[in-house]
Amino acid sequence: MPGLAPGLVLCDRYRLESVLGRGVMGQVWQGRDLPLDRPVAVKTVATDVLAVASSREAALSRFSRETRAAARLDHVNIATVFDASLTDDTCWLVMELIEGTTLEYLFDLQDDGRFDIPSAVAVAAQLCAGLSAVHAAGLVHRDLKTQNIMVRRDGIVKILDFGLVKLLSDTDPRLTATGEGIGNLVCASPELLSGRDRLDGRSDLYAVGCLLHHMLTGETPFPAHQPALLASHHLASPPPLVADSGVAVPGDLQDLITALLAKRPDDRPSSAAEVYAALAPHLPEPRPELAVACTVPEDPRRPFLVPQGPVPR
Repeated sequence: MPGLAPGLVLCDRYRLESVLGRGVMGQVWQGRDLPLDRPVAVKTVATDVLAVASSREAALSRFSRETRAAARLDHVNIATVFDASLTDDTCWLVMELIEGTTLEYLFDLQDDGRFDIPSAVAVAAQLCAGLSAVHAAGLVHRDLKTQNIMVRRDGIVKILDFGLVKLLSDTDPRLTATGEGIGNLVCASPELLSGRDRLDGRSDLYAVGCLLHHMLTGETPFPAHQPALLASHHLASPPPLVADSGVAVPGDLQDLITALLAKRPDDRPSSAAEVYAALAPHLPEPRPELAVACTVPEDPRRPFLVPQGPVPR
């Protein structure tokens, strides 16, 4: 993005250090909060991008409103928003810097490219825990996908991109906060794609169903190579069974995934808390003895294996 370079200090406080990711709509930087001497993530978006669908003043007002709402979210499974402001022609959002890896990358570390049942359920349960706070605040994420879900070294799952997701999807629903259209479609609910119904938390629960199917099978519910075909599958095709990929799962878990992938929101579970309760019987059994053992760098089961345990060595 023009005008941004390593070493630039925003508002006399946040120094940009290196680019973590970039897209057509902006960049994500690793930065440093100078007064507190702590690392942060800084997401930047040009104001003219936000103003495509409305006036600049309306876009900036919307930016302020949405980022304030995101900053009020306080949950271990949600990346914390520290600050937000406008510099010249750039909106920027300062968030906690997550040390870990994306859910997308974790697929490469799994046998056969898929998660075992306890690991997949551990990720989905943490997503639902975070979403319960989001939905209680009257917010909807709208863009859950493997790229904006991270797993810390201690196994805590973090949902990213609150604050800017709704702003950017209002501007162009085909684009995500990093400008990757196809990523948005992989887990997009029918009502999000049709644009006819007011979205509520059940749209995010559809995405959880897509992610759970993906983790258990190593495959997305619908082929993702053609965006138009993918959208039509979400809108009209019955969801596949996990067993169709040759993976055996308990019947109640399959029933939950099928319900999450229902075309009509009214046919899905009513809340993230309800989904968490349904997932609970399949969570890994706690193993406190692992608190003093060396563990793999990222293990999505760890919060359930070692509840409130120390940082792994």
